[in-house]
Amino acid sequence: MTDINLPQVIFSKIFRAVVEFELIDDGDKILIGISGGKDSLLLTYALEILRRRTKKNFSLAALTVNPNFSDDFREKISSVTKFCNELGIEHEVRELDIAGLIREQNNKSPCYTCAYFRRALMNRRANEIGANKVAYAHHLDDAVETFFMSLLSTGQLNTFQPKTFLDRTNITVIRPLIYVREREVEKFAKKCGFEVLKSPCPFDGNTNRQRIKNLIVNLEKDFPDLFSHLAAAMRKDSIGELWDAPKTREQMRQTYFSFK
Repeated sequence: MTDINLPQVIFSKIFRAVVEFELIDDGDKILIGISGGKDSLLLTYALEILRRRTKKNFSLAALTVNPNFSDDFREKISSVTKFCNELGIEHEVRELDIAGLIREQNNKSPCYTCAYFRRALMNRRANEIGANKVAYAHHLDDAVETFFMSLLSTGQLNTFQPKTFLDRTNITVIRPLIYVREREVEKFAKKCGFEVLKSPCPFDGNTNRQRIKNLIVNLEKDFPDLFSHLAAAMRKDSIGELWDAPKTREQMRQTYFSFK
């Protein structure tokens, strides 16, 4: 498995993201969040290839969070440890009772609770091992879905950044797969025979994100360029003519009384 190189199209997209957003520097120690899913397996594999191919001097470590959604997940994670060991990457598993935390936070979205506590554990572990960066396997589909979900749910144009500095923990979050499409990840994972773990999440396939994913697929039947247009709209230079922000009563006071 480890002697298979990345297809040039995927490597080029990852390398472009690394260069464009300045994701990796000399001396970096990067902690990779690896769940055992196709995305995080590709991310781990790609970063090791990048480390070997380029002149940048950086090191890698990997962490899997066991959310305690299923009793046999710990056993299944052994395949992830084997995968990382073959690449020469130190791998650790940390337990986190996300299932219990979701029950305690019953007034909040389970996805929000899960993501929040996973990130906290990742950042804490990064500080423990002296890692200055944390890498997540979010790809282009994730970014576009987040952007579209924000528009529909909040009326705001937001998505996550390819690179984010967290001043509270002094950690920089990077997303090197940000230009890679999900279908490219799936194709490569099958070709390489990655042992992909099925998500143990009981909400998998029944989330707002999945509904947005399905909505985009359905809308593309009538609007074939929808995905590429949404991806283009995430850029700051894509803003056309929009209304000004609404004025406050105080700002409108003088004009208001001019009519009286």
